[in-house]
Amino acid sequence: MSASALQMEDLLDKLSVSLTGEELEVIEKLYHQAMKLEIDFFSAQTISQQTIDPLSRVHDPVEHRPIIFSDFDLTCTVVDSSAILAEIAIITAPKADQSGSENQLSQKSSTDLRNTWGDLSSQYTEEYEQCIESILPVEKVKEFDYEGLCKALEQLSDFEKRSNSRVIESGLLKGLNLEDLKRAGERLILQDGCTGFFQKIVKNEKLNADVHIFSYC
Repeated sequence: MSASALQMEDLLDKLSVSLTGEELEVIEKLYHQAMKLEIDFFSAQTISQQTIDPLSRVHDPVEHRPIIFSDFDLTCTVVDSSAILAEIAIITAPKADQSGSENQLSQKSSTDLRNTWGDLSSQYTEEYEQCIESILPVEKVKEFDYEGLCKALEQLSDFEKRSNSRVIESGLLKGLNLEDLKRAGERLILQDGCTGFFQKIVKNEKLNADVHIFSYC
């Protein structure tokens, strides 16, 4: 199907060489209308099972507002931001102790805090590998399994919740303040093209998209 579409576009390019500007505008409108009708036709077909369909309708910013969700750590960023936040918390803990702030975190040494973070990180890595191993099918998947995907995502979500709860219970990040978080965020290195990608979406008024970035920190 894609090969036929390319052949059609090549043919249109060749045939439209001698056309005037006004004639090209007419051809463009007709072609756009034809593509819209084709997409509407395929979108109206009955789907035998729930699936992820890459085919999308012609976007109407008035009637439809696409919602874009993106993970933050290691999707937008080059490194995991949680390690940076933990390092800030470890460094600032002695300062909190010197300022007279009395809390469980300030009473621990930097070595103790670093060991706590090391234990949390090791446990996270070990359980993450176990979680992924239990999710991945043993045999090659022959067709898209929507229900299986939902269950796998639920398992992954439960794992992340347990890991986050352990970090919260440890109190390791409790000493962080907003200014420290801002400075850490400003220095984070993002993946190539990440900033430009989201800037294009936000600045595109015709798209009118709603963007959400998720981070467990």
